[in-house]
Amino acid sequence: MLSDMFAREEVHDPALFGRPITVSEVRMSADLRHAACYIMPLGGENVGDVMEGLRRATPWLRGEVSRRVRLRVAPELVFHADRGFDHAQRISALLETSGGPS
Repeated sequence: MLSDMFAREEVHDPALFGRPITVSEVRMSADLRHAACYIMPLGGENVGDVMEGLRRATPWLRGEVSRRVRLRVAPELVFHADRGFDHAQRISALLETSGGPS
């Protein structure tokens, strides 16, 4: 749902508008009151600006998630830059320099 909102450019923060954002994972707490959202802008560019834009847009996003999923309590959204992409690139580079798996 978050990825759809980003793809349709429904979030009108200047730091987010026109920037493809990948939502790689959302981890919900057992009581559904907290959601840790892992994101990364395409190419990993301007991560700081995107995270700041998400911080500003969080109240609106929280309301939209609650409305669209029809939850009694809107989950608290906390955005994190997904460093898994960086880790995967490092592993890929290491495999290329070592000649790959044997």
